[in-house]
Amino acid sequence: MSNGRNDSLTAIEGKCINTIRTLSMDAIQKANSGHPGAPMGLAAAAFVLWTRILKHNPANPDWLDRDRFVLSGGHASMLLYSILFLTGYDLDLDDIKNFRQWGSKTPGHPEFSRTPGVETTTGPLGQGFANAVGMAMAECHLGARFNKPGHDIVNHFTYVMCGDGDMMEGITSEAASIAGHLGLARLICFYDDNNISIEGKTDITFTEDVALRFKAYGWQVLVVEDGNDTDSIFNAIASAKAETEKPSIIILRTHIAFGSPNKQDTADAHGAPLGEKEILLTKKNLGCESEEPFSVCKEVLDECRKCLKNGAEAEALWQKRFEAYSTAHPDMAEYWVDAMSGFLKQGWDSDIPAFSPSDNPIATRAVSGKVLNAIAVKLPTLIGGSADLAPSNKTYLDCSHEFQKNSYDGRNIRFGVREHAMGGIMSGMFLHNGLRPFGGTFLVFADYMRPAIRVASLMKLPLIFIFTHDSIAVGEDGPTHQPVEHAASLRMIPGLTVIRPADAVETADAWRQAIKTTDGPVALLLSRQKLPVLEQKDFFENRLSNGAYILDDSPEDPDIILIASGSEVHIAVEAKKILDKKGISTRVVSMPSWELFEKTSKGYQDSVLLPKVKARIAIEAGISMGWERYTGANGDIISINRFGASAPGNIVMEKFGFTVNNIVDRAIAMGKATD
Repeated sequence: MSNGRNDSLTAIEGKCINTIRTLSMDAIQKANSGHPGAPMGLAAAAFVLWTRILKHNPANPDWLDRDRFVLSGGHASMLLYSILFLTGYDLDLDDIKNFRQWGSKTPGHPEFSRTPGVETTTGPLGQGFANAVGMAMAECHLGARFNKPGHDIVNHFTYVMCGDGDMMEGITSEAASIAGHLGLARLICFYDDNNISIEGKTDITFTEDVALRFKAYGWQVLVVEDGNDTDSIFNAIASAKAETEKPSIIILRTHIAFGSPNKQDTADAHGAPLGEKEILLTKKNLGCESEEPFSVCKEVLDECRKCLKNGAEAEALWQKRFEAYSTAHPDMAEYWVDAMSGFLKQGWDSDIPAFSPSDNPIATRAVSGKVLNAIAVKLPTLIGGSADLAPSNKTYLDCSHEFQKNSYDGRNIRFGVREHAMGGIMSGMFLHNGLRPFGGTFLVFADYMRPAIRVASLMKLPLIFIFTHDSIAVGEDGPTHQPVEHAASLRMIPGLTVIRPADAVETADAWRQAIKTTDGPVALLLSRQKLPVLEQKDFFENRLSNGAYILDDSPEDPDIILIASGSEVHIAVEAKKILDKKGISTRVVSMPSWELFEKTSKGYQDSVLLPKVKARIAIEAGISMGWERYTGANGDIISINRFGASAPGNIVMEKFGFTVNNIVDRAIAMGKATD
């Protein structure tokens, strides 16, 4: 059993590294939950990176040209909290003691915007890796666009720390593949190769050669045989930084729960406190001067908090460079400030095309492409693409070229068939700052990226997800490609705004709403099939921001209200015409977004849905779940609660009851039932 000492360490380095370990052990023990093993094994690497390599300013965690660090294995959060505290971020010892407690700055897994110095929310394994790839892509793009000869204002690295669990997740494979393809040389990954997972030794499930795998992806692979050898760690990072053609992975051979006499290299140390007796034994084995919980000597703080001085100096030097840049390139400097602040200049939406009922029917996915391109010309921070579906999703920006290796200034990203990675990469690009990412795929494949959407919503990131082919009207491709439960599934995610526009006018407004949304992601659900542009009664601008509105209402006191979204709105309008002739006065409500409607006042909601109306029918080509909140207990829902079928789209819609006649018949039946 090692005693935790390394001959290459100076006395103060050893104390700093062991303090990271003891703080992690003590906080987890006090919380009576957590993961001590990884922080103890990675303490040396974290110390070297944060105090000897990383360009950061603890006094200003948001400094724009800082290096980014992502702890993808978020369960090792005490590693991050310990190093943040020691290097001088806005965390004190009480925050460490309050690990995993209500309202603390130190939650069980790192959370963006809660803890100074935490770049992204991690915990679901692999998400952080994809975020890091996105951050590195953002750095490449912004550097290519803003840096000028003699004036580099974008010049930093992205570091990500992963474990065996991250390496097993599919999203990591997707993201690593595209990172290698793009040659993201400023991306450096630490792989904590400790051969332990929750269930035991990793060889029960994971025997692949990770080094060969990453070489195949196009990465530089470096190996540090002793994860406590600070000189080897430093040299490996230096070699990674010197590589200019490909990303690097540093494989660290570490020992989980390093220094623990009874739990080192065991699964017992992965996800449970060591226990008070084992902690005392470990501190003794590590040669710690104090056995008291949360002991931090002044010498350790003085050494680690040199980062405050070094960081302030580094930021000051960058500020001087930016001042020189502003003098030499004032227009670009102004653009930089706008990009970093997310500022929308007046007139950003002035080129969005107008649509009218006299226009030919057009698919909302096609309208989306036109609107996206109109916005992109005036909003140069807009960047994105599709998971190999740009021609179908209409996501290609005509005003730019492709984002590729050695062409990082392009705004069209070819994500490949990697939906999950696309979602995580989009989050990383936004978190980096300076960009507004969008990403597209078929709605049915939203399932492949759902974890990334969920975490983006948790972080309140204003990403834009473009989901086309939004219903059984997809047609011939059949039930594997026909989304049924997906709209409802997305609506279940807290903070995600789902918009399913009915026609070209609503689609244009949906994009306005998406761009102006700053407190969470937006999902646009768009049709494959062509839809007519609807007649608009009492049109008012940006009415879609209310989530639902009266599309057609005569007289003002209807017998029945038809509520519909997307492509089903126009058949509701046609049904109203017949019902009115039959003496059943009908109101049509277009409801493109439940989430926006729920944000309006009760008075507005009542004015649209009329609490005392005799009957309401909701119409949507998806599952019925949730619509009862708007139809009421006595209402009706025309929906599809089974999988679709392969046939031309209009036939599929007809067979499943999405027809004018079916709506009319159901309305008449409801009218008789309420008489």
